[in-house]
Amino acid sequence: MNFNSHSAIEGKHALLSPSYYHWINYTEQKLDARFIAFRAAARGTALHALAHQAIRLGVKLSNADKTLAAYVRDGIGYKMAVEQPLYYSDNCFGTADAISFRANTLRIHDLKTGLNRTSENQLYVYAALFCLEYGLSPFEIEIECRIYQDGEKKVYVPEPQHILRIMDTIIEFDKRIEYLKEAI
Repeated sequence: MNFNSHSAIEGKHALLSPSYYHWINYTEQKLDARFIAFRAAARGTALHALAHQAIRLGVKLSNADKTLAAYVRDGIGYKMAVEQPLYYSDNCFGTADAISFRANTLRIHDLKTGLNRTSENQLYVYAALFCLEYGLSPFEIEIECRIYQDGEKKVYVPEPQHILRIMDTIIEFDKRIEYLKEAI
């Protein structure tokens, strides 16, 4: 059999995907809600790409979208790297939306375009990963984290002890996962 080529859909995910088959039992209302969430996620991905390009190119945006404009303006102002991977091990890594380390201050910014509740804990994990990857103590640097969502900029300054606890958890859980890989 010669199967049809579908290069246009490689790397994409369908709303009615076989791997997320729960939709076969949806009501129309549940399907409507899932469609809205699916479109919002696609829009969020596109907005992130726009913001990251604007920061890279140093192009400030108008205040038509207050959240996006503030995120881009601050990213440019702090000369932040965008979509920066942070790596501890194959078991624990992630990509920060925007990050900089200058004058002994670590800044991590996250753009949220969805409707879901956010948590600063995601940013704290990025801070822990940064400290682990670059061999820095959270007690010897300043850390500021920001979440940009719904026209607001929320600023968080984590306690160094909290970041250290997350670092210790990463180390401990990474060792446990490696043990399990061998044992199971």
